[in-house]
Amino acid sequence: MVKLRLRRKGRKKSPSYDIVAVDSREKRDSAYIERLGYYNPMTAPSTVSINAERAIYWLNVGAQPTDVVRAFLSYEGVMLHRHMQFKGKTAEEIAEAVATHKETAARRYTRTKLKNARKKEAATKAEAKGE
Repeated sequence: MVKLRLRRKGRKKSPSYDIVAVDSREKRDSAYIERLGYYNPMTAPSTVSINAERAIYWLNVGAQPTDVVRAFLSYEGVMLHRHMQFKGKTAEEIAEAVATHKETAARRYTRTKLKNARKKEAATKAEAKGE
């Protein structure tokens, strides 16, 4: 079975990851069939780049994405693109829907980051008052 998963690269304490199609029996960092993109968690915000055409190809031939890679595919609009292709939508409709989805996902990401920062700040203030 082919899986779409992350392959770790980079130095110690400075990871970056390739998104690859690989035989599920292979080890994490072993040989892979094809590199589909990359993920760099060390940048702010994290950088994700995926070749949508190749990812859709691998999904259509039966490759199974891991949970993390599925989240990246969803965030980048690849899953929506594939779904709309199955529905028979035109290329223009798909491009418009994916662009709207990416804007919505980016707003959701920033909103969640702000919410978490406020929670952390409130917890820090409460801890300081308790001491």
